[in-house]
Amino acid sequence: MRSLSPELAMTIRRRDFLNLTLSTAGFLAVPNVAQAQRYPSRPVRILVASPPGGTADFLARVMGEWLSQQFGQPFLVENKGGAGNVLAAEAAARASPDGHTLLLINPAHMLHAMLYKSADFNFVRDIAPVAGLIRAPNVMEVHPSVPANTVPEFIAYAKANPGKMNYASAGIGTLLHLGGELFKMLAGIDLVHIPYRGTAPALMALLGGEVQMMCDNISTSIEHIRAGKLRALAVTTAARSEMLPDLPTVGTFLPGFEQSAVFGIGVPIRTPIEIVNRLNTEINTGLGDANLKKRLAQVAGPTLPGSANDFGELVARETDKWGKVIRSIGIEPA
Repeated sequence: MRSLSPELAMTIRRRDFLNLTLSTAGFLAVPNVAQAQRYPSRPVRILVASPPGGTADFLARVMGEWLSQQFGQPFLVENKGGAGNVLAAEAAARASPDGHTLLLINPAHMLHAMLYKSADFNFVRDIAPVAGLIRAPNVMEVHPSVPANTVPEFIAYAKANPGKMNYASAGIGTLLHLGGELFKMLAGIDLVHIPYRGTAPALMALLGGEVQMMCDNISTSIEHIRAGKLRALAVTTAARSEMLPDLPTVGTFLPGFEQSAVFGIGVPIRTPIEIVNRLNTEINTGLGDANLKKRLAQVAGPTLPGSANDFGELVARETDKWGKVIRSIGIEPA
């Protein structure tokens, strides 16, 4: 299977992405309403590119429970971590396109085409969007030793101490890294990037004072913030978060800044559109269920209801946005 070059992948426009996913799925797969009506005929697996316990795993299990109830077949989570989130997505791309293998899409998948040139698959080309799940907000937080209580105060302190402030990320090319670089560019400041092998060690480094700043998922940091071990300055989403309603957005002070973790469901590209639509309908029904919606909001973030087209458009916008950051800082595809 021939991969797209990183240069070509980075120039795919939003409408091209949708043509490569939904339209391709409808063209290559022979429409079979009867097959969709019989779906699923056996247990369905949801591939997750991370170990148990994280946000993606939580989402897969909650949605898996819901879909199991709606379809009358088990939707089972299969954790397939490693290789920069590539293993799970590659396994999904190679699976039979019959709706019995789903991929829990996380932010790393949207950056795949720009960060990896040697993989045997290409996310944009080989995975079709089904539905969005959540858009998880992050929080810009600092160690209590940093003399700043607001974003403008942090920027002013960083400008007064160029190259002496560090920020942590879960690794080079991760959303936390790219968000930090976008913040630096918009604020016009010099921060040193310190990459760690995952979010957990990065958070521990911030708690220990090894680094001064980090933009972490609210759900994993909120207890540390409430305990005074970290100081929250702002949320990174376009709107305020219900989890920390008193915090302003970073974009209030730096127009154009937005960083959030988008999660959703995808399937192999040749999956019949009738099955895609059935899954989309049931997922959206779940996202509208009051109990499930509350459960997701308390742990992960606000839901992302909408059509498969809507989710595909969002993935394309996120890919384009972070692709510009990747190019600006000169990350070479592996």
